[in-house]
Amino acid sequence: MAPDKFKGSLTAAEVAAGVAAGLARGGFAGEIEALPVADGGDGTVAAAVSAGFRRVELGVRGPVGKNVTASYALRDDTAVIEAAQACGLTLLPPGSLAPLTATSRGVGELILTASRMGAKRIVLGVGGVATTDGGAGLLQALGARLADDKGRELPPGGAALARLATLDLGRLRDLSGVEFLLASDVDNPLLGPHGAATVYGPQKGASPEEVPLLEAGLRRWADVAEAATGGPLPVRDSPGAGAAGGIGFAALLFLGARMRPGIELLLELASFSSRIDGARLVITGEGSLDAQTLHGKAPVGVARAAAAHDPAVPVVAVAGRCTLTPDELRAAGIARAYALSDIEPDLERCMTDAGPLLERLAERIAADWLG
Repeated sequence: MAPDKFKGSLTAAEVAAGVAAGLARGGFAGEIEALPVADGGDGTVAAAVSAGFRRVELGVRGPVGKNVTASYALRDDTAVIEAAQACGLTLLPPGSLAPLTATSRGVGELILTASRMGAKRIVLGVGGVATTDGGAGLLQALGARLADDKGRELPPGGAALARLATLDLGRLRDLSGVEFLLASDVDNPLLGPHGAATVYGPQKGASPEEVPLLEAGLRRWADVAEAATGGPLPVRDSPGAGAAGGIGFAALLFLGARMRPGIELLLELASFSSRIDGARLVITGEGSLDAQTLHGKAPVGVARAAAAHDPAVPVVAVAGRCTLTPDELRAAGIARAYALSDIEPDLERCMTDAGPLLERLAERIAADWLG
């Protein structure tokens, strides 16, 4: 079982537990292995811990400056960092979003700590954040100084970047010996109609009047940052530069990060291919199986990995709801989808009673596939 979370109702581990209980109740007495997964966003550290990493907790600067307890995962010299642990939307009270001032500084603090703990390979998962600061806060945590035209250090957040005059990298921590992998399925550039501010700013609370402020800040940040590094090509246009409010831009430009689909990376770290040796069935899933699922989300990544296994292992999916056709599912490598909405048409009850409903679905899977 390799499910992602059902956002708003069940964690990936809870999905796996519900499916296991339903399979057993449905009469399946064989071996069940749970491997909760994630695609780089919320739940990435938990997925790494389920795969055998150990959790390391520490206090870091949260999205609005208050200290928060964040964790990353560590095994040998590889660390898995989830940006949302330090600057996630879930860290802000409902109705108290901070689109103009939220900072990614805590993500940089996680990176510093992981490198001090000996990490030579850092996987950076970048979903679910509250920030649109282009990763400027992350860079400040690593030692950079951002100042206005009077030499005053800029306050946190994306809006202040429009006043950026100088970027001093003299005290920037040397992380050249660390390999960075950007775990993301987002291919947006930093700027423009498909960029971080325009596409994702409203999801973080930015009003129509505030989006241009964030866009102007990111544009100024890109101008100054790219001039300071002297790279041959503008990183701002690279796929993934707009990920996580522009954290992708900072990771690509200053950390030399390489983009990889998040689910691919997590499955590699979990040795997924060897774990499914001898398996009769793989069960994956997420809250909503829809058009977005087909663009590199966890269920499709799991299905591709199972199809590439020798021999291939059939895959079914569980979900809160499914809007994909049987043909679309099969093209993605998923033999069949089982949705909570199939047995409970009230979507609100699907959210509140997701656990028991999921067990009932798993009983059907046991009858259909494991009899």
